[in-house]
Amino acid sequence: MSDLSFEEMLEDSLVTIHNGEVVEGTVIEVKDNEIILNIGYKADGILTKNEYSNNADIDLTAEVKKDDKMTVKVLKVNDGEGQVLLTYKRLQQDKMNKIFEEAFENKEVLTGKVVAVLKGGLSVAYGEGRVFIPASLVSDLYERDLSKYQDQEIEFILTEVNPHKRRIIGDRKQLIVEQKKKAQEELLARIEVGMMIEGTVKNLTDFGAFIDLGGADGLLHISEMSWGRVDDPKKLFKVGDKVTVMIKDIQDTKIALTMKLEENNPWRDAADKYGVGTVITGKVARMTDFGAFIELEEGIDALLHVSQISIDHVEKPSDVLKVGQEITAKIVDFNEDTKKISLSVKAIEIENKKEAEASESKEAIDEE
Repeated sequence: MSDLSFEEMLEDSLVTIHNGEVVEGTVIEVKDNEIILNIGYKADGILTKNEYSNNADIDLTAEVKKDDKMTVKVLKVNDGEGQVLLTYKRLQQDKMNKIFEEAFENKEVLTGKVVAVLKGGLSVAYGEGRVFIPASLVSDLYERDLSKYQDQEIEFILTEVNPHKRRIIGDRKQLIVEQKKKAQEELLARIEVGMMIEGTVKNLTDFGAFIDLGGADGLLHISEMSWGRVDDPKKLFKVGDKVTVMIKDIQDTKIALTMKLEENNPWRDAADKYGVGTVITGKVARMTDFGAFIELEEGIDALLHVSQISIDHVEKPSDVLKVGQEITAKIVDFNEDTKKISLSVKAIEIENKKEAEASESKEAIDEE
């Protein structure tokens, strides 16, 4: 017979555990804020909600059931009340740290869900771990408001893994830059000057529009938007518009675009329509001290010099004309090379005056 008491034999049959040790346990009871486990020790193990998960809203009763087997880590063998404090989330974090270290070494692209938008960046869930992406590494463009990323799945790589300082840092910007560079190279390899291409208006400025061509942006300068005069690109386009443009020039990675095509060039048959002596009707487009520019059609303006506005003396065009006013004038000069047309209202008035005088003379002779 053994000289040991029942209590001593029972204690000998129980395992010995230490802080930091990983043990197996069986769930005895699940409460709202803690899980009680039999870990084969003289005292049961207590796994609090806070040590089960970082998610404060998690429902333990939905996650764990009685008699479930769990692998946990010992935080304290004795919490002062004879209980063993356990952790589940830190054990999972240890596993995740190894995964993060391997991903960092292999420069692996990871995909996680944004679970929190913080003041300085994004908190991204990957497995049971958390990765912090600083605001400066979220995008290749400055973004003041990161809230649009909430609950989004995003890709990133790891730039720092330091479990001791609990620093797992991700970088999304690097991937975006690489993807854009690759797309740009593919676009530049397939486009050439003179090619028609469809794009999307990405941004509008006073001097033109930047068009997303699917890999790189091209500039559609205000002077290339129309054969006619364009004062404000925002009156022609809005961000998101689909446009068809022609590649005008490629210099390294800079792409110049145009919508001024030969088939819609109004000067192509201008010589037939605006020969010297032709009487035309147009609208006053703009005025200067020396004359008024009359729009004959989109892309073709003609100069009505101040001396040709009227048979009477005119000090300045704005004294007798206003923008948008329709006027009828005669073409007195046409230069296709310089694309300049000169008009005269005075010539018509002189002709009308001569005709009136001739008519009056004829009527006087007839009366005699």
